[in-house]
Amino acid sequence: MALKPTRSAFSTACKALKQCARPSSSPSSAASRVAPGSIRQISTDTEPPATTPPTGSFASSSINVEPTVKSEHLPRWAHTPKRMLGPGFSINLVRDPTRKIWAVNEDPEKLDAMYLRLLGNKGDRMLPDEIKWLAVTHKSFDQGRRGYNTRLAYFGRNILALETTRSVLVSPLKSEIKVLDLHNRQPFHHPNLANCDKLIATQPQDLISKHKMTKLATNVGLMEVTRWKPKMVCSFSLFCRCLLLQ
Repeated sequence: MALKPTRSAFSTACKALKQCARPSSSPSSAASRVAPGSIRQISTDTEPPATTPPTGSFASSSINVEPTVKSEHLPRWAHTPKRMLGPGFSINLVRDPTRKIWAVNEDPEKLDAMYLRLLGNKGDRMLPDEIKWLAVTHKSFDQGRRGYNTRLAYFGRNILALETTRSVLVSPLKSEIKVLDLHNRQPFHHPNLANCDKLIATQPQDLISKHKMTKLATNVGLMEVTRWKPKMVCSFSLFCRCLLLQ
């Protein structure tokens, strides 16, 4: 009983060797078995075949080509890219259709007015149009398909921390810093490191904070041009009304 698997494997190997040893059929014999009508010649011409103009229902579809071509030349922040709309359906199913109703600013003049108040004279010309719109676009707007300001916010926080620290190092001290040592040790002094001691008296958090940034954004009208969408539009609208009544 134990030899049966070995014998079956040996017989299978012998059959495979016999099939490999048989002479292969010639190409002519293989071609003779093919029906003459099923053989198709391959054309080597590079010229495209002549096509007839579309008729009937296909001719009407060519009218809608111009709007799609024009939309492709628009920048991404100005419209939702066609390839990001999905294959004819949306996975964002909303039970209440009123949740989709949320108006944002689309006027470039209103956006330029905000940059003039924020950056001063000619502030609307300091940045290109793409950066100006991305800076005020949150990832909740249009599900992030038009771009959003996450990377710009990261760079902005680092630049703000750097410039605030440099401002502390450059500004003069209001009073001399005296650090008492119990063991009467003298710290190391160097001209290049003298400004670092200023961070003991004043921290960057003392000059800038979220409360001050929020106040600045409110004064320049940043909330009026920000493109975003709350998750629950009805609840947010009710919350805003309660704040206005207080």
